[in-house]
Amino acid sequence: MPESSTSLLVKASSFLKPYTKQIIIASIALVFTAALTLGLVQYVRIIVDRGFVEGSTESLNTAILGFLVVALLQAVGTFARFYWVSWLGERVTADIRKAVYSHIIDLHPGYFEDNLSGEIQSRITTDTTLIQSVIGSSASIALRNLLMMIGGTIFLFITNPKLTSVVMICIPLVIGPILFFGRKVRVLSRSSQDEIANVGAYVGESIQQIKTVQAYNHQAHDDKKFSDHVETAFDVALRRIMMRSFLITIVITLVFGALAAMIWVGGQDVINGTMSAGELTAFVAYAVLVASAVGAISQVISELQRAAGAMERLMELLEAKNEIMAPEKPRQLNGEFKGLLALEAVTFSYPSRPETPALDNVTLRIQPGESVALVGPSGAGKSTLFDLVLRFYDPQAGSLALDGIDIRELDPQDLRSHIAIVSQQPTMFTGNVWDNIRYGRPDASDDEVREAAESAFASEFIEKLPEGFDSYLGESGIRLSGGQKQRIAIARAILKDPEILLLDEATSALDAESERKVQMALEKLMVNRTSLVIAHRLATVMNVSRIAVLDSGKLIAQGSHKELLLESELYANLAKLQFSANSDHAS
Repeated sequence: MPESSTSLLVKASSFLKPYTKQIIIASIALVFTAALTLGLVQYVRIIVDRGFVEGSTESLNTAILGFLVVALLQAVGTFARFYWVSWLGERVTADIRKAVYSHIIDLHPGYFEDNLSGEIQSRITTDTTLIQSVIGSSASIALRNLLMMIGGTIFLFITNPKLTSVVMICIPLVIGPILFFGRKVRVLSRSSQDEIANVGAYVGESIQQIKTVQAYNHQAHDDKKFSDHVETAFDVALRRIMMRSFLITIVITLVFGALAAMIWVGGQDVINGTMSAGELTAFVAYAVLVASAVGAISQVISELQRAAGAMERLMELLEAKNEIMAPEKPRQLNGEFKGLLALEAVTFSYPSRPETPALDNVTLRIQPGESVALVGPSGAGKSTLFDLVLRFYDPQAGSLALDGIDIRELDPQDLRSHIAIVSQQPTMFTGNVWDNIRYGRPDASDDEVREAAESAFASEFIEKLPEGFDSYLGESGIRLSGGQKQRIAIARAILKDPEILLLDEATSALDAESERKVQMALEKLMVNRTSLVIAHRLATVMNVSRIAVLDSGKLIAQGSHKELLLESELYANLAKLQFSANSDHAS
């Protein structure tokens, strides 16, 4: 259900409020230029009556001089109006973009399960650009023409009240279609923006996964789907254009019909001698100004309705509720942080799958400095446990505490400042090697970054890159191999120097030699740190303090490798499958 225009206007005005001074300057320039335009018509009347009809050269010269002075003032006023209105459009658009990004970057990850990243990008870029054009241009045009319409109508009454009555009869006939079609244009504009966002999201996904697309020869299929998205966007845009075309046609027909009637009545008065030629010229000029103003407003209203649809989409982002918030008075991790991690009867289901618990009544206590491996089949709940430790989600039942404090009582940023994660598929950001390693601690010096890279055994391949640490890695680190990405991610974690480590099979993408080196670096890093390790290959976690076995969200066993071989059928089967496969491969 679309919001009312008043409600949207109130929300949009909050972005204009800080710039009252600039709005006042632009408004003065707006009124000034509108008044000068209306004043020019009086000089036209004097030129016709005194200069042409009476044949007075002196009056003509005076009128022409005045006309030129007014025109010069008009040019100066137009400069001020255009500059400050354009400035406002750009400034407010920048503020909206910053506000939306600042809000969504803090939203809980669950929000992005239901909202496509490409669609969000479209709102921040395409929709804000539309708003910029409206604030920086269309709104100014609308206000200027509204002033021209009101001022012109007043001068029409002063010049000839009888002719003005013709204008008054037509005003309701013009405003009716503007309101009727304007509402329809807004609804269609919202749909059009949504469809354009879908097009952008599809393009982004295809380009990001271009290797997979081409590996499966999926280009023709994707091309057809993209064409369908584009055609749908075109059809919606066409309906919006049709509505705008109907509106403009009706308004122009009514306005110029009224203008023709006025000229005919005024012409009769000039012929009968009850009205001078200059007065009729002025009246026609004012009538043309009013007619042009009404026509311009009818077109701009369509733009304003498009902007209303765009603003509505942006407000949805700004008002999206963050389900993971810091408490009003967050507790502090008192004294020396130890890293005691305790899960007590934790049950959690993802919002998209509320009937299926990802974790079911899990109780697990990890002592400071202890390393615990999480083992189990896919979907057992290992990664979910990481998500809860980082407080990307809150459990529906039970609690998760850090040093005896429920993490819901901590500021999420404070909590995460003590944790580093290395994923199985590490994230790389567009930028160079410095940027990606320093992501762990933005204030780190170059020497500290180099030291972290050395500890992760990443320096060797970094130095071989074309520009070393200054080498650009491409979008999502596309220029690096999987193993190289993983070592940079490990260097990032080492640089952060956290109390708690979350390792999601951090050596899985490395060759045997690199794996040995990185495993040594990780073991050194894990000393005196609480470590949770997701293990897909049991050989990599033989030396951890304890192994916890998960299955279908339940913690079914925990202990050492030898203990679990005897006590857990699932673990024994996993070990048998992996180690027998390895021995077969070796033979």
